[in-house]
Amino acid sequence: MKVLVPVKRVLDYNVKVRVKSDQTGVDLANVKMAMNPFDEIAVEEAVRLKEKGTVTEIVAVSIGVAQCEAILRTALAMGADRGLLVETDQDLEPLAVAKVLKAVVAQENPDIVLMGKQAIDGDNNATGQMLSTLLDWPQATFASKVEISGSEALVTREVDGGLQTLGVQLPAVITTDLRLNEPRYASLPNIMKAKKKPLDTKALADYGVDAAARLTVVKVTEPAKRSAGIKVDNADGLIANLKTAGVL
Repeated sequence: MKVLVPVKRVLDYNVKVRVKSDQTGVDLANVKMAMNPFDEIAVEEAVRLKEKGTVTEIVAVSIGVAQCEAILRTALAMGADRGLLVETDQDLEPLAVAKVLKAVVAQENPDIVLMGKQAIDGDNNATGQMLSTLLDWPQATFASKVEISGSEALVTREVDGGLQTLGVQLPAVITTDLRLNEPRYASLPNIMKAKKKPLDTKALADYGVDAAARLTVVKVTEPAKRSAGIKVDNADGLIANLKTAGVL
């Protein structure tokens, strides 16, 4: 069984986000980049399935600039078998990413596409669902538990009312949620081994995908600063203020 794991290079979640002075986007100059945390969870789950003997090969794929190779090497150090970089300087929208992944799936023929439910930069939560539609594969999103039984995947997902378990026939697209697992740290020996694992690079043009932008960013601004709170002398004053604010 082969698993394809898309991984994205994003701003490290520990870095404070700064908006460009012209408000055209987020300033990424000279800041630390890292693998999208939800994608780390997907890589970890794929590795665990391989350790159980369910999966035989893990292919990590990233779409973006040449520096994405570092993210792929991280996935290889965690346990992926080989990597694929689809190199482009374009900032692709979810639909374009899904189209590229569809073309990669056609070449790799995986049994499962295991990916993060969203990226922490755009927070679109759309690529997995779009890819499922383009492939005409079943999908199971927000997975907090994944079990493979023959040609079926049992996926427990978090919904507003609690937990829901879906049975999807493979091949399928599965997106991961935070509580699925805790990703491992890549050990130094595995980091060294990852340097020798195969990593292919292809151009976006090799896939013949229409990656034209459909959306226009009008303006990016920082969240409004919160105003200072007030102190009240007693419970009666608190209740009066809550009533004035329409809370009570």
